[in-house]
Amino acid sequence: MQTQLSPEYRARADGLAAEAILRKCVHCGFCTATCPTYQLLGDELDGPRGRIYLIKQVLEGETPTRKTQMHLDRCLTCRNCESTCPSGVQYGHLVDIGRKIVDEKVPRPVGEKALRWALKEGLPSPLFAPAMKAGQLVRGLLPEALKAKVPAPQDAGAWPTREHARKVLMLAGCVQPAMMPNINTATARVLDAVGIQTVIAPKAGCCGAVKFHLNDQAGGMAEMRANIDAWWPLVEAGGVEAIVMNASGCGVTVKEYGHILKDDAQYAAKAERISALTRDLSELLPALLPELATKLQGRVNQPDTLYAYHPPCTLQHGQKLRGGVEAHLNQLGFQLRTARNDAHLCCGSAGTYSVLNPELSYQLRDRKLGVLAEAFGEQPPDVILSANIGCITHLQSGTGTAVRHWVEVLDEALSTS
Repeated sequence: MQTQLSPEYRARADGLAAEAILRKCVHCGFCTATCPTYQLLGDELDGPRGRIYLIKQVLEGETPTRKTQMHLDRCLTCRNCESTCPSGVQYGHLVDIGRKIVDEKVPRPVGEKALRWALKEGLPSPLFAPAMKAGQLVRGLLPEALKAKVPAPQDAGAWPTREHARKVLMLAGCVQPAMMPNINTATARVLDAVGIQTVIAPKAGCCGAVKFHLNDQAGGMAEMRANIDAWWPLVEAGGVEAIVMNASGCGVTVKEYGHILKDDAQYAAKAERISALTRDLSELLPALLPELATKLQGRVNQPDTLYAYHPPCTLQHGQKLRGGVEAHLNQLGFQLRTARNDAHLCCGSAGTYSVLNPELSYQLRDRKLGVLAEAFGEQPPDVILSANIGCITHLQSGTGTAVRHWVEVLDEALSTS
């Protein structure tokens, strides 16, 4: 794609970065076929190619409008289009730049600005946990829309206490410990069972994705630097073999620290090292499979239980990790299937998207639940599994079927006496 940047953006690093991405686009339109919002709305400007044109126009000097902002806001940043694109267009990075430059030019209404501020400051805040606990105490009295965002209290079980020579760092996350603490403890127990100790750095907090994708990129990058500082002593000492993520949304962000902080002289090299060490929990499964299989012989709980699996976009498109969870769990004796159709499509959670764009989000949720229900033909699944807390809570808000993280069922099977 030919571009003619305006002088304003020729003088900016993000303008030049956007131009480099734009030049890879060949207008083919393959991306529209796999874009969830284009499928729902049928508007070229609500698909990747249309949004690319909007960003290009702004970079070339055209004044953006609220409509421009709306079309960029409607993007889920699921990055399905990146999996489809034959030219390797880094659309996710481009849309982050596009949203930033449009927000610089187009003021948001006060109510919208307040909601976005509350999300970016509230979710990573230390006050989130007590607020969630209070919400859970009165959950039955909450309006349905709010009740859907407040999962029932969960027993996290015990954190393993054994010491192991092999150690991994794990990011606890900002909302996961308060909303679904069992995901973290289950991860630690599963790794403990195969001789790996899970370490959490107390000063590591939010991965930075919430603020970064809500256009507080400076705030998001500050959180990224804080995590690097928290992890660096252990990394530098060589005491950990990986930084493990059990929330794929956090994982895709931490894997991009090296890219995001590449122009930071103080942190660029450290960020690159952190990204290189980061692994989604599922990436550990191939090496652990033989020992897990031995431990699980005759111990898979309810072998006839049918599990439907939703691979999060941040896992299959953001991290390019496809098929691993379902293949490895099936080898361990679990009956796990993905949707027959549209397994590649977003469930509509997409971080804060379900709050900011609820109508589109719930349409995508219901569509996803429909295809997951059909995964086993006439017999619906007993449990739905995923790999990201956002997807899990969003899907659970639309179904009576239990929605869980895959590591929780693996933990339960290992714990069966």
